[in-house]
Amino acid sequence: MDVVLREVHDSDLPVFFRQMNDPESLRMAAFTPKDPADRDAFDAHWRKIRASSDVLRTILADGDVVGTAAVYGEPGEREVTYWVDRAHWGRGIATAALAALLAEVPERPLYARAAADNTGSLRVLGKCGFRRAATARGFAQARGEEIDEVVLTLRG
Repeated sequence: MDVVLREVHDSDLPVFFRQMNDPESLRMAAFTPKDPADRDAFDAHWRKIRASSDVLRTILADGDVVGTAAVYGEPGEREVTYWVDRAHWGRGIATAALAALLAEVPERPLYARAAADNTGSLRVLGKCGFRRAATARGFAQARGEEIDEVVLTLRG
């Protein structure tokens, strides 16, 4: 499977909105917008992040839009994030996309966070060199409760 990153196009946004409203994906991601079905809030969020200096990419698998990958935040505290459509889980797409993103963004350290029970995401991050640095608790909108999360770091 050919996995590549490219700039986000306007035509990607309806695909992202659909992907980010899958109930199982939301539960696994845990830390999501308060109301993922609020299209106005979604559009405002994407306008803001597309206008920022953050690195934001569309993930393509064999030419199809399957998700997003990004690096955001202040220097020295920048985090990675990614989202892959559930229909494409378990195929190595997230690992390939994150590896490509890390090659594009050489600054270190970088951080990541994942729900402690999101074994798939923790596995992807580990394969890409991230190491557990801490644990925390945070309110997970998608679950309606406070949960454990893992904070990971990628150094030099």
